[in-house]
Amino acid sequence: MSEPGYTCVTGASLSNARSNSNSANSTQNGYRKGLAQAYVIATTLAAAALLSGCASTRGGAVPYDVEGFGAPDSPAPVALDADYKIAPLDTLAITVFKFDDLSGDYEVDLMGNIAMPLVGSVKASDKTTAQLKDELTRVLGEKYIQSPDVTVGIKSSSNRSVTVDGSVRLPGLFPVKGPMTLMQAIALARGTDENANPRRIAIFRTIDGKRVAAAFDLVSIRRGEMKDPEVYNGDIVVVDGSATKAIYRNLLQTLPVIGLFRPY
Repeated sequence: MSEPGYTCVTGASLSNARSNSNSANSTQNGYRKGLAQAYVIATTLAAAALLSGCASTRGGAVPYDVEGFGAPDSPAPVALDADYKIAPLDTLAITVFKFDDLSGDYEVDLMGNIAMPLVGSVKASDKTTAQLKDELTRVLGEKYIQSPDVTVGIKSSSNRSVTVDGSVRLPGLFPVKGPMTLMQAIALARGTDENANPRRIAIFRTIDGKRVAAAFDLVSIRRGEMKDPEVYNGDIVVVDGSATKAIYRNLLQTLPVIGLFRPY
């Protein structure tokens, strides 16, 4: 969010400005060149300060200080069995015999879908691997492949780990072996990066069978002004910033600004 009368400057525009300035400087004498260089430095510092102001604000559609944002539903047992239900951000190993282009690892997105060549988007969450296998066999057999031989397995499960994504230095899945807070989860991802907005961090989780979210201000947490919330198995932590994936941005923009969330 920019201040009145200012425009947020992108890295590309700064780079172009520096390039144009350097071209002009080559035709100037030493005195003018020194002045130009000083001007570029001053302008860069001012732009950096402006960018910092643009990034470090609260806001967005995910509300803060949410009531009822407690512990999530109990995670699946540690040992996966035949009845395990696929969850968002699980990674599936899917093989279609003799069709290498269709075979591979597929990540279940936040909406619970996978995207396969030919087939397109397929609902995977809340299904067992056997149910998803039957669905893919049916869809492929109806239009594309005669008697397809499909296998589906769970390569990695998100239910015993916390996912930290967005503007962090090392996004990924991290094991939850005991009590963990938001600050600890972000520390596992080696902290926020230079593009992050630490005042807008969302936690997505499942409560009463519904996917819900709440926003937190990391700056206020560090100052002791806001409680450092606990994160649990299966939680998804998203740090806002320019590195945030489009799917998270869409969720952050479309979730309603209310105290208790509607499912997404």
